[in-house]
Amino acid sequence: MLHPSVRYDALTSARHRAFMAPRLLGSLAAFAAFPVYLALRGAPNAIEVAAFAWLMAPILVSYFLSRTGRYESAQVLSSIALASLVMMMAISTGGINSFAAIWLVVVPIEAALSASRRIVAFASALALSCVGILIVLTGLDWLPASEAGVASHGVFTAFGIASATIYAAGLAFGTESLARTSVSLLYVEEDRYRLLARNMSDVISRHRHNGAVEFISPAAEALVGAPAQRLLGHGLFDRVHVADRPAYLTALSNAARGGEARSVEFRLRRDVVRGNDRMRPSGAEFIWVEMRCRPMEQGADTSLAHADAEVVAVLRDVTDRKLQEEALAQARIEAERADASKTRFLATMSHELRTPLNAIIGFSDMLVQEELMMLDATKRKEYAQLINDSGQHLLSVVNGILDMSKLESGNFEISPEPFAPRPALINCCNLLALKARENGIDLITDAPKDLPEVNGDPRAFRQILLNLVSNAIKFTERGGSVTVAAGVEGSRLILRVSDTGVGIASDDLARIGDPFFQAGKTYQRRHEGTGLGLSIVKSLVGMHGGEMQVQSRIDEGTTVTITLPLEFTPQAERASNVATLNPAARTAPIDQAHQVKKSA
Repeated sequence: MLHPSVRYDALTSARHRAFMAPRLLGSLAAFAAFPVYLALRGAPNAIEVAAFAWLMAPILVSYFLSRTGRYESAQVLSSIALASLVMMMAISTGGINSFAAIWLVVVPIEAALSASRRIVAFASALALSCVGILIVLTGLDWLPASEAGVASHGVFTAFGIASATIYAAGLAFGTESLARTSVSLLYVEEDRYRLLARNMSDVISRHRHNGAVEFISPAAEALVGAPAQRLLGHGLFDRVHVADRPAYLTALSNAARGGEARSVEFRLRRDVVRGNDRMRPSGAEFIWVEMRCRPMEQGADTSLAHADAEVVAVLRDVTDRKLQEEALAQARIEAERADASKTRFLATMSHELRTPLNAIIGFSDMLVQEELMMLDATKRKEYAQLINDSGQHLLSVVNGILDMSKLESGNFEISPEPFAPRPALINCCNLLALKARENGIDLITDAPKDLPEVNGDPRAFRQILLNLVSNAIKFTERGGSVTVAAGVEGSRLILRVSDTGVGIASDDLARIGDPFFQAGKTYQRRHEGTGLGLSIVKSLVGMHGGEMQVQSRIDEGTTVTITLPLEFTPQAERASNVATLNPAARTAPIDQAHQVKKSA
């Protein structure tokens, strides 16, 4: 019998059932009692027949509710029908002294089931109006004379009180049933929201406009590694990174005042728990959190001040997304750097290759045409020497490119063996001593005689020294000096190559060692070179498990410090040792430099 619009709303359908059931049962009971009334009373008069006929009104009202679903209208019609029936009975049976007058009390009680203040107020006003009319009519003696005797009047009064009490009890049971249904539905809703709050990965919180947390869902424990109770009040604010706190408070304040949703990203401190003891976290880390907040709906209650509006926020861990964004940004920087390196490589190679090739072709053409040029033996020797020098320079450029390509592709092989570093250092300095004298530069060597043997690749060691010393000589002005020093600190060999040359700008220091990078602008450089020397040195040092540091100041000089382990362990053997000591390292990629630091 319920209207289709309320079949899926448990509380509303319960109200409709509580409305229709007592009315249908009351009407059926009245019709069932009509024969008994006839047997006791005899033939009814016109008023009595009309009263019993009026008992069909609750059935019609229930039908109206069943067909339309308009609950409040049905309540109004029911109150009017009941009040009209009571008035008709009371007027014909003694007015305010009638047994039916007690039923006017039932009118507002019946309206209480509507849960509407307007319906209850209307029913109460209707009942009081009926009482007033009966009092006036009785006082003015405008009512017809009652045919009932004193004895029958008492019986009817008892019947009226009993029937009204029974009907009110039915209404009370209906109210209690509605209350139980409402509480049951409330528990179901609470369980549903509790289930959502506990199983959602996002954290839901309620804040005051000043940021104080009034409620936070249990998912916060998984997010920050601390019980949700610790985050109430300003507990969550205390975990926000100091630099992000203004943005956090601004978003909450704007959401509370502006009435629009706000979004902000900030860093949040998370406790790192090792083991099962959450009361004693072993450390902390910062994660990136996205918070979307909006003002909490106040409903019909507009008495709250606008400044005290609360804010509902949803917090989500976006650390992985931020890391991906940083990785993309770094990849973009690397791509731009690679593109710049390609451009710089083409610009450098066009000069470094074209110059010696032009010299080789030009002087060889002159030798071919020596009869026309009338060259003597001295000129031919000079031109041949220039061709040889240009060829050697071209070969060094090509060798540098090939070595760099092998290093970057991982095909450069190191053959470690024990060797004495001091003789190799002195030999390299002797090879470059002539170049230093021609440039008017003092080459100073400081190598103790008691330097221990080093386990490494002697060819790579000499290449490191030759590149560093030749670079220092190249960029040192006439009258300057280059110092090559060696020493031992702990289990590592220390090499320092210092010069009093032009120096390197602080902006370029971070990029020293990048392939084809040369400090200073291209049009400012006065020295030849491909920018591969320090890059090759850096790669060779890294392959030996060492480190390279560059310190420099403009017009004051540069110092390059190389640190190499005395006992070099090949990469495959180091990985095997680390995996033996730490099984987790077998599956975790380890940076080579970091791995060498650990093994050292």
